[in-house]
Amino acid sequence: MPGPLSGVRVLDLTGVVSGPYATMFLADQGADVLKIEPIGGDITRRSRAIIDKAGEFSALFISSNRGKRSLSIDVKSEAGREVMAKLVAQSDVLVQNFRPGTTERLGLGPDELRVRHPRLIYVSISGVGDSGPYVRKRVYDPIIQALSGFADIQSQPVTNRPQMIRTIVCDKTTAVFTAQAVSSALYAREKTGQGDYIQVAMLDTMISYLWPEGMMQYTVVGAEATTMDPNDRPDLVFKTRDGYITCGTISDSEWQGFCKASGDPELARDERFATPGARFVNATARINKMQDYISLRTTAEWLERLDAADVPCSPILRRGEIIANEQVVARGLIEEFEQPTVGRVRQPKPAAIFEVNKVAIGGPAPRVGEHSRAVLRDLGYSDSAIEGMIADKAVRAASN
Repeated sequence: MPGPLSGVRVLDLTGVVSGPYATMFLADQGADVLKIEPIGGDITRRSRAIIDKAGEFSALFISSNRGKRSLSIDVKSEAGREVMAKLVAQSDVLVQNFRPGTTERLGLGPDELRVRHPRLIYVSISGVGDSGPYVRKRVYDPIIQALSGFADIQSQPVTNRPQMIRTIVCDKTTAVFTAQAVSSALYAREKTGQGDYIQVAMLDTMISYLWPEGMMQYTVVGAEATTMDPNDRPDLVFKTRDGYITCGTISDSEWQGFCKASGDPELARDERFATPGARFVNATARINKMQDYISLRTTAEWLERLDAADVPCSPILRRGEIIANEQVVARGLIEEFEQPTVGRVRQPKPAAIFEVNKVAIGGPAPRVGEHSRAVLRDLGYSDSAIEGMIADKAVRAASN
């Protein structure tokens, strides 16, 4: 069976990560995603380490754009505007993450296109939204980490110095929120026949994402100062004799299990840790006490003891260990395929598994303009007209 979004046409006018990653999820689920690239290609093709001799692919680009087609076109040119008008007319979804006002100048603004195409689902991804004093700011992931509280929640317990998360968590989380919103809009359109205009801001997304446990002390109005700050305690990284593990002891049974695994009968009698409330209030003392015990044995010994006591636990894997981890291997979480001009590459398989409408990696990431000629032919352009566009540099096609 094809993926659940088979037959859905997505026009991807996004760059960097938040937009491309969102549309990649749609491609994994069966959508036909056409990536519109400038003549020079998406800037992430050259981001960080380039991994092919031709200079077309970075690992970041492949991991955000697999399974798509690529049309490389100058959307500011007369020919480019004509092509875009034809593509919009046959698309179900348009996703863009230009700075505010850019699409309007290109004749691709939401108001104009939604009047012409009422079934179109138009998606705008931005850093901080389309209003407010920060609307003109140039925004990248660390800016949103700073504004949303993520840098604060990572603060060092002793110095209280904020720290960034060392991955682009805001870009990637916004992508997930966006893909989910597109699916909801497609479902609504099936019932009403009407498209929609979806706006997803990275700042809005990350405040929403952080809230459930990261903003607990600000949930009850007027009681902010009475709730313990959840990031004033050590994290759950425990050093063993030969490595690191993590384990959780939220429930009474889990705490009793840890006490049993420790081999010290006195630990279970410590009143500071006797109830969930007491363990929360005395979190720093509890975690430090756990570390005292855990440092005495090896990782393998502790995992065996904790598993036997039904305490949530795992080794803390280095990134180089993940691919060979027994659970990852057993689930087949990492797939391999041939990436043209690069060679054999690895990618994680789609995380959501559908029983009926199977999902799968739709193939490698496209070369710049790899599908330009085919897309233009499908739009009714003759071969001579296409070659004329290429000669005029309004369109780029991948070399054979």
